[in-house]
Amino acid sequence: MWQEKIAYYDELAPFVTEAEEQVKPYFETIEATAEFNQYRVLESFKKHKVSDFHFNPTTGYGYDDIGRDTLESIYADVFGADLALCRPQIISGTHAIGIALFGVLLPGDELLYITGKPYDTLEEIVGIRGDGRGSLKELGVGYDTVELKEDQIDVETVIGRIRPETKLIGIQRSKGYANRRSIPVQEIGEAITKIKAAHPHVFVFVDNCYGEFVETIEPTHVGADLMAGSLIKNPGGGLAKTGGYIAGTKELVERCSFRMTTPGIGSEAGPSLYSLQEMYQGFYMAPHTVAQALKGAHLTASLLGLLGFETDPHYTTTRTDLIQSVTFRDRDKMIAFCQSIQMASPVNAHALPVPAYMPGYVDDVIMAAGTFIQGSSIELSADGPLRAPYTAYVQGGLTYAHVKVALMLALSQLRAKELVTFDRDNISQKL
Repeated sequence: MWQEKIAYYDELAPFVTEAEEQVKPYFETIEATAEFNQYRVLESFKKHKVSDFHFNPTTGYGYDDIGRDTLESIYADVFGADLALCRPQIISGTHAIGIALFGVLLPGDELLYITGKPYDTLEEIVGIRGDGRGSLKELGVGYDTVELKEDQIDVETVIGRIRPETKLIGIQRSKGYANRRSIPVQEIGEAITKIKAAHPHVFVFVDNCYGEFVETIEPTHVGADLMAGSLIKNPGGGLAKTGGYIAGTKELVERCSFRMTTPGIGSEAGPSLYSLQEMYQGFYMAPHTVAQALKGAHLTASLLGLLGFETDPHYTTTRTDLIQSVTFRDRDKMIAFCQSIQMASPVNAHALPVPAYMPGYVDDVIMAAGTFIQGSSIELSADGPLRAPYTAYVQGGLTYAHVKVALMLALSQLRAKELVTFDRDNISQKL
């Protein structure tokens, strides 16, 4: 048996068996969601008559790129939006979000984030960290934030904080690198409805990274005016090599297109180069791939929980994103865990990740990502900033089988270093 080749397998096996029994009841719901989302994607492909010629590349200006334009229509259709931009020139989720914010906000406007401080890489965009050059702050755009209240959007405080100059409400769906709960789409929709009833003039933007296809609806289905994400996360299906998207109302997406290129050109230009087939196929595969990663996240929470690790969310929790956090409260244990995940990766398994500076982050970051596509978060990875309480964020997994095997390999590495025990009587004392 292949399992017997894993060190300490006999000790670990009972925990793996128990963890899988715990999470199996949740797999039925995940599969049902995947089937619904697969149907939506398939119907959109049929509606827009996707053909092999849609995969043909364009170069230079990229005028009259029917493949690009059709793909953007599919994104808008599936996400319940008027328009969408989906481009290989958008290099990351942070880039997509930056385009969206700069596209909508003008001098004198205010951005109000209502899920607490935004993700680390957005702080310099907003201007609350760094020297401010090129930031919204430098352009005269104001910024304020409302913290979550008991891990819920504090709608009453938000409504009271909105001023005439508040133009854009920002919501981060996923916890990102924060120690908080991710926000389900239905709750986002309920908050939007109440906020807009009190202040019809505001627009709502959602950072949708890590959330696409986890549920049967997206924020633009429940009233968000704009949302953005990365193609090397959920919607790229593990196939897109780069890219990002922005989807929402016609007015706001067009404004974003002017910042992506220039006013007067907007979405009319931008060559697709050789990216279209993988972007189409990745989007088609995304419901299935996301389901595989979600199953892996439930298993990660269950198995590590049985072994005494501090995990969030709990394996019984209904999910709205792919993020599974593991808190160590010890710097060296966090580093060792991430290194063990790297050792169980298909690419660069021999490499040893160490904490280091990364552009956009205030703290050193350790990133275990032995992925086929650099930085791909739909592939299995574990990363996090080196700051208390020393939490690693595990996400992705192209197949459930890889997540299961990788966890077993990683735990055997930690067992060899005596950082975890498979003795039930001593688990609580070890960690």
